[in-house]
Amino acid sequence: PSLTLDDVTTIIAHPIEGKTNLRWLIGISITGLVALFGLYCMGRVVYYGPGEWGLNNTINWAWDITNFVWWVGIGHAGTLISAVLLLFRQRWRMSIARFSEAMTIFAVMCAGLFPLLHTGRQWKAAYWLFPYPNQMHMWTQFRSPLEWDVVAVSTYLTVSAVFWFVGMVPDLAVLRDRYAVKINGPTPRPTDYVAYYGYGLASLGWRGSNRQWQHWEMASLLLAALATPLVLSVHTIVSFDFAVALEPGWHTTIFPPYFVAGAIFSGFAMVVTLTVLARFFYPEIGRVMTMEHLERMNKIIMTTGLLVGLAYGTEFFIAWYSGNPFERYVFLNRAMGPYAWAYWSMISCNVLLPQIFWFKWARISIPVMFFISITTNIGMWFERFVIIVTSLHRDFLPSSWSYFHPTWVDFGVYAGTLGIFGTLFLLFCRFLPMVSLAEAKAIMVGSQPHHGDPHGAHGNGHDHHHGSALTRGEHGAVSVMTTETSEPTQSERPRAGNPGDGRNGGMR
Repeated sequence: PSLTLDDVTTIIAHPIEGKTNLRWLIGISITGLVALFGLYCMGRVVYYGPGEWGLNNTINWAWDITNFVWWVGIGHAGTLISAVLLLFRQRWRMSIARFSEAMTIFAVMCAGLFPLLHTGRQWKAAYWLFPYPNQMHMWTQFRSPLEWDVVAVSTYLTVSAVFWFVGMVPDLAVLRDRYAVKINGPTPRPTDYVAYYGYGLASLGWRGSNRQWQHWEMASLLLAALATPLVLSVHTIVSFDFAVALEPGWHTTIFPPYFVAGAIFSGFAMVVTLTVLARFFYPEIGRVMTMEHLERMNKIIMTTGLLVGLAYGTEFFIAWYSGNPFERYVFLNRAMGPYAWAYWSMISCNVLLPQIFWFKWARISIPVMFFISITTNIGMWFERFVIIVTSLHRDFLPSSWSYFHPTWVDFGVYAGTLGIFGTLFLLFCRFLPMVSLAEAKAIMVGSQPHHGDPHGAHGNGHDHHHGSALTRGEHGAVSVMTTETSEPTQSERPRAGNPGDGRNGGMR
């Protein structure tokens, strides 16, 4: 409540316009080195083949597919926060939506590396994955769930990227206008010109007119409606990699909802992790990414942890109730076999530890929530590892039983994706607005035309502009562009400015 509209702009633009701080430099140096080591390991896999991994004839899926499913799951919270909660008009999402959308794109990019590396002969992967006429007369098999993955994940990445970029257009115009002031000042720097033209090109000529705001809001709603089914469809299709197989431990109908709940669980945990880190790298951003946002996400983590625990119990019950001795053996082997350490690590991290969020002191404690968010994603990695490896390592022939031993290349490729993800995240924090200026300002006291009138202009005390978008006039006047009418009323019009300089629609 103590922040003004100008304060919000200054806080959000500070990481971009300010000097690079030491914490950010140390962070990106570490993630960059880890990413380079991961790229070296990926190069070995491309050159020598998947034999660089610890796979064997019995366990031919291990860390590669485990990491693929894990990264796709992490990307789920972005779509949920940005699209689903937007449609339900949940205002608390506005300070973390941009953040989670970026996380989604980076996570899906990391996920896509593993199937590509696993195929071998990556330079011919297009023949195997994409259906187009080729000289090999070879077409993709659309009855394969692996082909469904290609379609689902590529669609997910495309829609998420478009949604992310469209939402940033007004904010990029704000940065363009702020740098326009700098280059017209007494001592402009060369980087100011680069930033001005770069943000100007990316803002697509945005001027903040009433018609542009209307089109922007409609596009946001349509993209949100398009992205909402992806929350259920993408990880459902990923679960079909296992559920449509006849392998004991995989052939179960609970996998689609089970995987979706687990994806939301791990995705929100990663959003909490990144939010805490962002507040560490840029402490001032904590004034708009508040403890209220973190507490609400911790409640969702606790709830989805209970759902995941229910799924674990249901799996064991169905294995017993089915009467299938092979199915029963797989689940008993998970809990008491050679991989029991992984199974109980999964239970501890995913079911037991998140229950500390029943207590408010834990939900608002930065060290506690950071620890739980890290252990949650560790537990979700173990979940995918348990599902894949423990279902394969002991098959119907005891003579072919085996144990998976990861190589240093396994560790290196996985660490490399973490480094790539961290590097992209830090670059995003440094050069793009972490919080949506338009959405954050639109919910502030003073941004609506009837704030200050306890009964509102209509006399019923309700805000009639829940979906409105904020603009600022040339002299700092605040107005709201609504989608309820084709033209704004006189009290809602922005003050006249120079139509050519974009300041009549910018938010300085």
